[in-house]
Order: sequence, then structure tokens, then C-alpha cells
Amino acid sequence: MVTILGIESSCDDTSAAVIRDGVICSNVIAGQAVHERYGGVVPELASRAHQQNIIPVVHDALKQAGIAREEVTAVAFTRGPGLLGSLLVGTSFAKGFSSALNIPMVEVNHLQAHVLAHFIKEDEQDTHQPEFPFLCLLVSGGNSQIILVKSFDEMEIIGKTIDDAAGEAFDKCAKVMGLGYPGGPVVDRLAKQGDPERFIFNKPRIEGYDYSFSGLKTSFLYFLRDELKKDPDFIEKNKNDLCASLQKTIIDILMEKLYQASVNLDIDEVAVAGGVSANSGLRNAFEAYSHQYGWKIHIPRFAYTTDNAAMVAISGYYKYLNGEFAAPDVAPYARVSI
Repeated sequence: MVTILGIESSCDDTSAAVIRDGVICSNVIAGQAVHERYGGVVPELASRAHQQNIIPVVHDALKQAGIAREEVTAVAFTRGPGLLGSLLVGTSFAKGFSSALNIPMVEVNHLQAHVLAHFIKEDEQDTHQPEFPFLCLLVSGGNSQIILVKSFDEMEIIGKTIDDAAGEAFDKCAKVMGLGYPGGPVVDRLAKQGDPERFIFNKPRIEGYDYSFSGLKTSFLYFLRDELKKDPDFIEKNKNDLCASLQKTIIDILMEKLYQASVNLDIDEVAVAGGVSANSGLRNAFEAYSHQYGWKIHIPRFAYTTDNAAMVAISGYYKYLNGEFAAPDVAPYARVSI
């Protein structure tokens, strides 16, 4: 029996989870509301909050799982990418936990963990995992990628953003409209009450499977500037339709490239992961493509869309089975690809 304690601290969520033989036992997340007033994550404040949260979060995860510390087989932690100060808190805790109990550490790539979240089992009878090879659309505040997943430890990025990510486009456009931070969930909520065909925004023309959202963001800002000159209350009068049209444009951009990859590679097993995978419009688009093109889709449970330790623990589980352990002097990294 293999019991993995997972630690996630790459950005502004402190999380700990326990997975036993691939089955989730607990997943505890502590958010950081302190960043809302600044309209984005402040790295120094994030690392301080991680220091305050990590011990009680791990304690709660073990308690909810009904597992004693001595029963943990290995501790998995996010090594990167992410905010260096935040990652350092999780890495340091994992080292101390490993040393105290004389158990191995397993380092986890944060991006790979999002993809492997689809393999978390709710119980021993859970068989809803993707089959290899499959395509995964990874969309978050910092990443927009199309990943060809060949196995648990073999992934290839075949398309990525060349500038802003989809999540950044949501957040920055929402900020200009005065909708607060994070902007994605607010845009999603208001979009449900708006007309997605009301406003037409230009889409980028990028070769291959790569994405670009910088141009859309800029054109959206200029559009608002021009309309506000005519009517200072333009945003307030039209915010639902603005959100609906913006969301539709972003989703169309994401899905068109993913569809191209699916056709060209002849793969109909398609998944989505990352924070933006919680967006209802994107989830609906996956359902629509499933019916229209025969895709076998995999949409994560809401608990596994944002940064969480369950995805770190499941990644650590498969690495443990493969005998991939981290050295005692391992250091976190801020930037890395799959």
C-alpha cells in the first residue's frame, strides 16, 4: 500500500492532500484573500501566507484522511514552475517532513500535475481516466498549452501561447471593467446573462497550434476606451454582453487550435485542465465538440481545476512507482516547461 502526501505551494494557494494507491483520501486548500485588494498575486505576501498555512493545512489533510504521519510512504511536492518564494516554503517543508520520518521525497512538475489530475480516483471502482495517447488543453492564468500526452511521464507541448495566457486575458479585461480579481469567475458568471453575439472581437492569426491573447486584450481595451468616450456608463449598461462576447471569443480561439490538433494527429481522446477549465463556457464547448466530432472528453472535477495538492500527490504516486526520488539538496525552480 502506497500512501503519498502531496504539497502544493506554487502560487497563492497552500494545499495538502493524501492519496493511497491512487485513491484520494483528502485534499485541503487554504486560499489567500490578501491579494484581492491589489488586483493580482503579490509574491512576498504569498510566501508569508504559505508559511502560516502549511502546517495547519498538512495537519488537516492527514486528519481528514484518517492517516498518521508514520503511515506516509513518501512526500511529493511542487518543485516548479511558480513563484520562487512560495515554492521554497513547500520544498522546505517537504525536506523536513522527509527527514523526520526517513521517507523519500518526490519532486513534481506543476504543469504535468494539472494534466495528471485526470487520474485521481474517487474510489477503487473509478475508471474515468483518459487512455494514452490523448490531447490535453492546459489553460490557466499563466499557461495556455496543447499537450500531447503519451504516458504518465512522456508529454510534449505541441502548442503554447506566444504572449498572454487565456487566464491573463480574462483577468486583465475584467480589471479594466472594474470586476475585481480574479476576473475569470466573474466574467463567467456575468456571461451567462449576456448575449455572446452582441460584440465581435478580432481573433489572432497564428501559425500552427500556438496561441496569442495579447492582441485580443489590447483591442478590447481600445474598444472600451472609444465607447466610454461616447457614453461614460457604457460598461455598466453592457457588462453582461461584454463578458459573454469576450468569453466566447477566448473559447473559440482555444477550441479551434485544439480541433486542428485533434484532426491532424487523429486523436479523439481529449482533456482539459488548469484553472480556466472551471469556466462553464469552456466546459460547454467541450461537450458540444464531443457530440459534433465524437471526442471522448475528460473534464476535471471542480476541486481539481485550480492549484491543489491532489494533483501533486497523484503525480508523486506514479513517480514513486517508477522509483523517481528527489535528492535531499533539491531546489525549486521558477520557470520550466513540461
